[in-house]
Amino acid sequence: QVQLSESGGGSVQTGGSLRLTCVASRASFSNYAGGWFRQAPGKEREIVAAITWNGGNKYYADAVKGRFTISRDNAENTVSLQMNGLKVEDTVVYYCAARSQFGLRVAANEYDYWGQGTQVTVSS
Repeated sequence: QVQLSESGGGSVQTGGSLRLTCVASRASFSNYAGGWFRQAPGKEREIVAAITWNGGNKYYADAVKGRFTISRDNAENTVSLQMNGLKVEDTVVYYCAARSQFGLRVAANEYDYWGQGTQVTVSS
């Protein structure tokens, strides 16, 4: 089973940038589609971006289109999320996820493995 670990969260001011990185261990990330989700307290986990196993197709939630970029490096076993133009409303915990099937999916229940989450805080 793959294990996922996120890094790169932190605190920035409005308009700033952060890069989240998810590293897979115990298995090759190239066997999985990847996704980034976020969850605010009391709310459901929502998709931010998703990427197929080879990076050929990507999905972005409307709220982050044009600001966030998902990418992957299968040689390094990583999936990353570059976040630019951060807004206060982007302040939540972000989770990396992996899906055993190769196709692109946006529902949290379609993903099989999860990281522990990393906090992103954007202040005005």
